[in-house]
Amino acid sequence: MDDAALSHLAESLHPLERQVLPTIAQSDTFDQHQLSETTGLRPAQISSAIEWLLAKKIIGVSDEKTNSVVRLTEIGERYAEAKNPALRMAEDILAQQQISIRDLQQRKDMETEEKSRAIGALKASGAISVVPGGRFQVSDESKLAAFRELQAVIDALKKTGGSDALSAFSSQDQAIIEAHHRKRSPSKGIFRVDEESERTYKKTELFEPLFQKIGSAPAVKALGALTPENLKAGDWRGKTFRKYNIQLPPSRITGGAKHPYKSFLDEVKYKFVSMGFEEMRGPLVESEFWDMDALYMPQFHPAREIHDVYFVKDAPTDQSIPKRLVDRVAQAHETGGDTGSRGWRYPFDAERTRRLILRSQGTSVSARTLGQGPNIPGKYFSIARCFRYDQVDATHAPDFFQVEGIVLGPEIHFRTLLGLLTLFAKELARAESVKFLPAYFPFTEPSVEMHVQHPSLGWMELGGAGLFRPEVTGPLGVDVPVIAWGLGLDRMAMMALGLSDIRDLFSSDLGLIREKQHIRKTADVRA
Repeated sequence: MDDAALSHLAESLHPLERQVLPTIAQSDTFDQHQLSETTGLRPAQISSAIEWLLAKKIIGVSDEKTNSVVRLTEIGERYAEAKNPALRMAEDILAQQQISIRDLQQRKDMETEEKSRAIGALKASGAISVVPGGRFQVSDESKLAAFRELQAVIDALKKTGGSDALSAFSSQDQAIIEAHHRKRSPSKGIFRVDEESERTYKKTELFEPLFQKIGSAPAVKALGALTPENLKAGDWRGKTFRKYNIQLPPSRITGGAKHPYKSFLDEVKYKFVSMGFEEMRGPLVESEFWDMDALYMPQFHPAREIHDVYFVKDAPTDQSIPKRLVDRVAQAHETGGDTGSRGWRYPFDAERTRRLILRSQGTSVSARTLGQGPNIPGKYFSIARCFRYDQVDATHAPDFFQVEGIVLGPEIHFRTLLGLLTLFAKELARAESVKFLPAYFPFTEPSVEMHVQHPSLGWMELGGAGLFRPEVTGPLGVDVPVIAWGLGLDRMAMMALGLSDIRDLFSSDLGLIREKQHIRKTADVRA
């Protein structure tokens, strides 16, 4: 580089760059920690100076290695203060000798989910057992070792400030961290394992002549910006302005974009409409009639218990359901009516059928459509938000999207259904392997479950389907065959977006969201 270019480069240096140059000149290699100690600059300032010097080729990377760093999550920090729930419960049982199940469940120092998991873990380990009277006692204290070892790792990490290198732990402790870190644990995780790069830098051939040029030049305080205050006071006169290097890479600007899951849902809708399907709609707050009774689910069915369905508290009943439909559905349940069936043989409760719940299945939208006089032949679909009480894990959530659909007409049969399901699995979920298994649903016969093979989770159920029974179609006034399906859109999106955890569909991690932008933009272009 000639002298003029060198002078120009020296004049373009930022004050932060100038501050770190003397420290860099003292050794052949250095790292960010050394610069921070000697200059007193903040880590963010050091990072900026290093990136600028790298871009100008004044320094280069000598060595780079990646370290795994373990940190406590918010849950881990809480357990460091009050111990993990299973150990806390066990120690209380030990102290009191016996504790009733009710007392454990009514504890206020834990979340409901934490209490359930703690009791389940203690029972599964064999540490506690139930004695007469519905009380827990510690049956084998040695089985508490695993929970104490977990607490020991949490406490050790807390002593280091909440983070440490994974390599600093023994292989046994690393196995504990692996079992309870955020990506493995069914909960949000006690530990978080981050990959951090550690770089060592070196001077390039350009450094020495540049440093000499700066050392021989008189120290001049240069202005980096001209502010309104400078103009008003006039103190900019006689000052030198720092030159700007327009060849430096600019800051990354990320434009707004549609969420990848929203893009996927839009594409699903676009594809169904392009195949000639009409969209069905229905309310989130639904009556038991449309959600279950019209689908020939008996009122004593276990899926209608409060542990599976969210009931609307203190809500009025739905009086908009036509009485003629309620009467016909009641007859189908009690005696089979004119469907050729014997029915479920129980007294149908016409008041209960009008109770309000949160929609538990998208099939309720299909029932509404059949009861409102659909086109025959006809094809209908719905993207329905559904709600069911469920333990959250990699493939389950208490609220989820279903893609619901029906096709009705005199020529419709079961092979039509299997062909459509295969098309949906390959076109929407990007599945390569599909299989069908026999299933049972109160409202379809024959019934089938569709499974697809996830790259890391293995075979995963996408949903159920079948041919509506006469006990469903007859009372609603439909006398032609109807095929129906209800597929989990969240799981289909996991397949299409390459995710292995259903919770990542709603992640606030912008890096993950940008990385998983949906590849096919057909729906976005037409939105």
